[in-house]
Amino acid sequence: MVDDIVIDVRGLNKSFGRHHVVKDLALSVRRGEIFGFLGPNGSGKTTSIRMLCGLLTPDSGEGTCLGFDIRRESKAIKRHVGYMTQRFSLWEDLTIRENLRFVARMYSMDNGRPRVEAALARLGLADRAHQLAGELSGGWKQRLALAACLLHEPRLLLLDEPTAGVDPKARRDFWDQLHELAAQGITVLVSTHYMDEAERCHKLGYILGGRLLVQGTAREVVASQSLGAWTVDGPALAALATRLRALPAVEQVAAFGAALHVTGDDAGALDAALAPFRAEPGRTWRRIEPGLEDVFIHLMRDGAERAPARGGRAAHE
Repeated sequence: MVDDIVIDVRGLNKSFGRHHVVKDLALSVRRGEIFGFLGPNGSGKTTSIRMLCGLLTPDSGEGTCLGFDIRRESKAIKRHVGYMTQRFSLWEDLTIRENLRFVARMYSMDNGRPRVEAALARLGLADRAHQLAGELSGGWKQRLALAACLLHEPRLLLLDEPTAGVDPKARRDFWDQLHELAAQGITVLVSTHYMDEAERCHKLGYILGGRLLVQGTAREVVASQSLGAWTVDGPALAALATRLRALPAVEQVAAFGAALHVTGDDAGALDAALAPFRAEPGRTWRRIEPGLEDVFIHLMRDGAERAPARGGRAAHE
């Protein structure tokens, strides 16, 4: 149903000086979906997110967010969006409770105090409410930032690499919370570098050089690239890796524990190229399904080979 579409944009472009950061972005996200935005640093993820939530006006393109026009009604969008930046942006010399009460006052909430107490309970922060934010670990700062995002009961969460520098358990707890929010009908758009997090998203999009190259479920994204993949274990793997990397049909050779992971962008050509190596005694070869990491490294390599040389590093992402 049309009413289920939370984000619907087409042809979004944004440049900073001569640098074209986002190129013809088209994206559709439904209510209650967790959409993962992936790509290397400088690819355009953050700029895209900021355009979607009304913090940046696109140079061209059109679309809606939460039913509001992204170019003409950015103020209305901001009232219904929770935006969590990669860097902790609350006040470290205030306690958890004081931070949340200050945020509530910023939103002019009439029922700010009960909402703060509810947020403390919801995110498991009540027992630490008196603790200074500056004394918190990365995982607890993350919970506080999420609680602040949820105070005004947003319909859409935009999270810019929210788990950077957070330990694995805190990351898993955070994603459990995101899925609970999605089940309640809150839509989540999140950028991440972690493949395990990407696999927990309902849908994914990979952006490189400002262009969204592929989007869909994790299974659809992997299938779209038609990669071939094998794993091999046995003796003298370092020497084998050197030989394999010299083959035109082999794109990636990576060590995974006591085995090698070998992939190529043409499954048939890869099978043929590896046939003589599979006939050598002493090693065990097994065909495997390529993963998201294989796909994203393939897209990065492919994009780097196609892109013209350009000096300097982008000032914006």
